[in-house]
Amino acid sequence: MSVRMSRGLCALGAAVAMAGVGAGAVPAAAADSPRFLAPSELPPHASSAWTAGPVTAGQPDPLPMCVGEALPSISVHRAYRTDYDTGALQVTVVERSEQRAKDFAALMRKDLAGCAKKLMQQDPEITATQKYYGKLNVEEGAHVYGIHTEATWGASDINLFSVGRDGNTVTLVQWGQMGNFAHAQVADFKSTTIKAVKKLY
Repeated sequence: MSVRMSRGLCALGAAVAMAGVGAGAVPAAAADSPRFLAPSELPPHASSAWTAGPVTAGQPDPLPMCVGEALPSISVHRAYRTDYDTGALQVTVVERSEQRAKDFAALMRKDLAGCAKKLMQQDPEITATQKYYGKLNVEEGAHVYGIHTEATWGASDINLFSVGRDGNTVTLVQWGQMGNFAHAQVADFKSTTIKAVKKLY
């Protein structure tokens, strides 16, 4: 991972928010099932409202750290941003069977469990630490993780991830901004995750 790529770890930023703008947007009927988070359902920002790009077929670009390589081409995503370098992303995958969805969710949880170690192996200029915030009792369950990255040039970023499942559908939610674990809106993010999983269908 290059220095330039590492700097992109902060909060997703405008590049991810713009990933959903343009070709590839799914029709409105397809966007309704499964449904995606509305901007107002994200953790509240003290100084800015959230805005969202369209629901878009395919993998997000850039891919979210640690779990991006596992996302299949059948992914559907939506990117969100504020005016103050805080970003979010939701990626949903509808599998052919409940077992395949269960296996896919387990794969993403495994990737997140090893995320900090992987980031430091990829870039010696990054120090990463992580926390597991537990399982949420919603549909087939959702798991929440926090990852803090600090770079030798001074960048410090906090990202929260969740992986939830409803039947044969898996959704990943990511939220991030500059800061550390003290700046992580964990309670709000858990509420967002519950909403994301509940409104899939």
